Amino acid sequence: MSANNNSPLTHVAIIMDGNRRWAKQRNLPPVMGHKKVVEERVEELIEHAGSLHIPYITFWAFSTENWNRQAEEVGGIMNLFRWAFAHRAEKLVKKGARLQVIGDINKFDDDIKQNIEKWIKKSQTNTAITVTFALNYGGRDEILRAINSLPKDQTITEEIFSKHLDTASTPDPDLIIRTSGEQRLSGFLPWQSIYSEFYFTNTLMPDFDATEFDKALEEFVTRQRRHGK
Repeated sequence: MSANNNSPLTHVAIIMDGNRRWAKQRNLPPVMGHKKVVEERVEELIEHAGSLHIPYITFWAFSTENWNRQAEEVGGIMNLFRWAFAHRAEKLVKKGARLQVIGDINKFDDDIKQNIEKWIKKSQTNTAITVTFALNYGGRDEILRAINSLPKDQTITEEIFSKHLDTASTPDPDLIIRTSGEQRLSGFLPWQSIYSEFYFTNTLMPDFDATEFDKALEEFVTRQRRHGK
């Protein structure tokens, strides 16, 4: 991992989709697709982004709507979060990653919430790469929480509003990748994505490795970003 940014990108965000389809294709329980991503892909992509001097990477790991899935799958995902923050977080932090979370983590069990908060705190002075996990995140939920936290006696500007979002300390994404063939944001970073480039791939997230990541970056550098000009 490296803090020096010679990449054309500052921030890449990934909508991690297709885990259940990957498992179904292999006659496995749905949680096995999530397991492969948590145990293999996330760390690989963080390492790769760091080697490319991309300073920010975000993973949408659990949405506000995901609670509606079958209890067995949700429970399995929660256990994967427990495993990840017990076995992966320390390794990433020792390598210089700064960990952040967007979303409302108050709905998680106390042990998960406390572990998340512990590693966020321990990593705040790290500078190699900032890794953000969107957990119990939904764009509308984020906006509503921001609105409810705004001062009542002040004219609200875009700058002021942005400071009340979960991403206040993070630059807007240059590139948003969605795996599995779906071509929509599904409520991911609606405020922050107005000038993001989108890359949609049919590759399912458990198969989205560093080589697939490079394909997205190769496509990105061909885009002309005008930002309304």
